[in-house]
Amino acid sequence: MAEAEGESGRIGVIGGSGLYEMPDLLDVEETTLDTPFGSPSDSYVLGCLGGRPMAFLARHGRGHVLMPTEVNFRANIYGMKLLGVERILSVSAVGSLKEDIHPSDIVFPDQFIDRTTKRASTFFGGGIVGHVALAHPTCGEVHQAYLNAAKELGFPFHAGGSYVCIEGPQFSTRAESFLYRSWGVSVIGMTNVTEAKLAREAEICFATVALVTDYDCWREEEDLHVSTEAIIAVLQQNVERARQIIREVVAHLPESRSCACGHALEGAILTSPDRIPAEVKERLRPLIEKYVH
Repeated sequence: MAEAEGESGRIGVIGGSGLYEMPDLLDVEETTLDTPFGSPSDSYVLGCLGGRPMAFLARHGRGHVLMPTEVNFRANIYGMKLLGVERILSVSAVGSLKEDIHPSDIVFPDQFIDRTTKRASTFFGGGIVGHVALAHPTCGEVHQAYLNAAKELGFPFHAGGSYVCIEGPQFSTRAESFLYRSWGVSVIGMTNVTEAKLAREAEICFATVALVTDYDCWREEEDLHVSTEAIIAVLQQNVERARQIIREVVAHLPESRSCACGHALEGAILTSPDRIPAEVKERLRPLIEKYVH
């Protein structure tokens, strides 16, 4: 297993559909990590942005080769932990479930609904049990930095809202789309809730930049059906906005965290330390060493 590389306090960026690289990074190098949970989606691109150390990862791999279900979320987040990442800025394409959230808008969701069925979404198990709090699944400090950045840049955005995460790779049926609308959900995607859960277990701050590409499939009067071509066209307009938001956020995030994310595991591990298998302690050492000896 690879040991942590680089300095603590690094900011991580996970790029989704359309955002496969960060051309603004300086002093760039790539590192490939192995983790106890397998290989991450791609190599991590390390560098500096505005003098701050950063790590970029293409969620679906460069060239977009991984379906949402195929993404090794545990390896991706574990790798960020090894690299000393304390905050993750996640960028994701989403569909709108509300009339006033338009394609090309940006949403900063602060809640998630998990409708996935086929993916591992915890580091625990195999002899260790942990239950982290997830009432507020995004980091308030990073979330506020997003809002400040979008205001400063003059981009159309929506502060807060719920993101329903489906398994995919198929888009929703119309019945599903209407169901999620009846729940008051703002946007729909296929990835972020899993990242949010794992980041919380890894004591990494997490918040999402959701780039709206379409109205899902509920707007009967316009007969707008989700298509990959339409999504890509809108994404190309929005990716540069996402990069600008990230630049602005990185420039203004305080060096030290004042949120609760950095001690999310405090009191969360229920298993007696003497009952945790040695191999499990070693596998999770970067995550639990503050609490389990």
